Amino acid sequence: MQNTIENYNKNRFSPFAVGFDELFERLFEMDATGSTSYPPYNIIKTDECNYIIEMAVAGFNKDQIEVELSDGELTVRSKTKDQKLDESKKMIHHGISFRSFSRKFTLSEEIRVKNADLKDGMLSIRLEKIVPEHKKPKLISIK
Repeated sequence: MQNTIENYNKNRFSPFAVGFDELFERLFEMDATGSTSYPPYNIIKTDECNYIIEMAVAGFNKDQIEVELSDGELTVRSKTKDQKLDESKKMIHHGISFRSFSRKFTLSEEIRVKNADLKDGMLSIRLEKIVPEHKKPKLISIK
């Protein structure tokens, strides 16, 4: 049996994880069943604190795509409805999709969206992990 997030019992982690209630709720409530493979994307870790989400959105311009960050969830969606084929054109093969989409990414509290740009059909969203001072390692003096 393949181990997926749906197969884990979150109560197994309770004795070892204090204060992670909200994180576990977010992880176990993610909708894995409704996900599709469109549009395809990559997540790249460029160094310890920087990431890039690349999404192939050929055929869309920047006015047709919306990137929203709300409560730790990054949503990329098309603002257009599914496009119908132009009846005046005699289509021999229809392989380019212009359907609507919505893709969500759950971000940790330390991740900030730096910017987003669209070039040559590739949407790039740059993310940065900012670790607050109170979470950085520190030595505790012994008295």
